[in-house]
Amino acid sequence: MKPYAEREACAILVGATGAFGTAITQRLLDAGLGVIAVARSAASLQALTAQYPGVRACAADIGNDSAIAAIATAIDKPLRMVVHGPGVAVAGGILTAPTESMVDAVNIKVGGLLRLVRAAEAQLTAGSRIVAIGGHYGLEPTAYAAAAGVANAALLNVVRQLSMAYGQRGITAHTIVPGPADTERLRRVAASRAEQRGCSTDDVLDEMRAESSLGILSTPEQIAWAVTLLLAPEADAMTGSSLMLDAGRRRGLP
Repeated sequence: MKPYAEREACAILVGATGAFGTAITQRLLDAGLGVIAVARSAASLQALTAQYPGVRACAADIGNDSAIAAIATAIDKPLRMVVHGPGVAVAGGILTAPTESMVDAVNIKVGGLLRLVRAAEAQLTAGSRIVAIGGHYGLEPTAYAAAAGVANAALLNVVRQLSMAYGQRGITAHTIVPGPADTERLRRVAASRAEQRGCSTDDVLDEMRAESSLGILSTPEQIAWAVTLLLAPEADAMTGSSLMLDAGRRRGLP
């Protein structure tokens, strides 16, 4: 595997050390890009760069405006794609979620995306992609995933606005919308829901699988595949739109 210094172009990935981020990192490296991995934890970034020599670490808190300068300084190659994929805290249902958790979630998802894009602004050129990882609950609200639902709904709107603002420069913006994915974070969501209902976590996970027409949960590898799909020039036609990877969960039209 080529080290970062030998790669001709790069992608920035926020949330690189999570389950989605690790899978996306591998796909971007396989596509020939260097990866600038952004996360708050220097230790987790060190583990990632040790595993993948094509990765360059950038320790930054995407929930704070200080991330703009930190990320901008790290960009040293032509920028092909920016990917915003941080998770938000599991805050519980709409009846009990702390109000500050809703604000924090929007700050991470929406504020974080804007910080990332502003950091990359000078390096975005025709054909660059802005990609945000949203979530099923932004389009299919539930009473038990309050923060994720609100933040991801707002994210869809912001990505559409970015597609309009950057279209004249040939830069596109996209939202990828996974269904519930088989990760440790989902298991925390399921555990929180199970506690509210007085049932087991496995019962909740089985119900989540049953919501899919295939009876499955999404996987990080499927989301990573969708990210690199957007590298194709034909993906210009998808700007502003949402790519659904919900395994047949969504009931609404379109």
